[in-house]
Amino acid sequence: MTDEHHNSVSEPQGEWLKKMADTGNSFLEKAYALSSPSEARDLYDRWANSYDRDLDELDYAFPANAASALVNAMGTDDISDLRILDAGCGTGLVGAILASEYNATNVDGLDISPGMLAIAQRTHAYKVLTEADLTKRIARQDGEYDAVICVGTLTKGHVGPAVLDEFVRVVRKGGIVDATVLATIWESGGFKAKVDELKASGRAEVLGDGAVGLRKGETTGGILLLLKKL
Repeated sequence: MTDEHHNSVSEPQGEWLKKMADTGNSFLEKAYALSSPSEARDLYDRWANSYDRDLDELDYAFPANAASALVNAMGTDDISDLRILDAGCGTGLVGAILASEYNATNVDGLDISPGMLAIAQRTHAYKVLTEADLTKRIARQDGEYDAVICVGTLTKGHVGPAVLDEFVRVVRKGGIVDATVLATIWESGGFKAKVDELKASGRAEVLGDGAVGLRKGETTGGILLLLKKL
């Protein structure tokens, strides 16, 4: 990826933060400065009740974009029986979209914040919701899922690229990993290098790693990563 691309994707993030500041909401700015799982748990517990409303005001587009990409990558319009893990599910924005728009009925969710999980429970989009720290091994069996989707978690101050190894591990052969990565940390945060490693080792095929809009109406700001387990 070129330096020119990096320059082009920094502006949407800046506009995102500016709009957040204009609304008087500092949660996202604090989220980008997190330094430990315990800080993340505390912040998101405090943010849980207003999270959906805040992101709606910011025209957040990652959940819808990632859900659509997952369905396309699975190669079927019927994902009702597919086993899907929503890693870093938060308040259930992704699960709700998968359930309401794509009839998904077999989705599990993981998140570090009990407060967020309590909100996600109200969506009725998940079979099982579990508190989990994604900086550690995921407590799931090898090949347990048809797909993993991870939206808004691979960003500043959150979960590093090693989690991609875990995502690949818990999907079956031929399964899909669908993850959004904040574009400004795609290379500097080691995500591109990890994807190159997965590809070189023969563990995964890269189906896509193109730019995706952070907000509605934008085409940049994030990377939409699609991997197929080999």
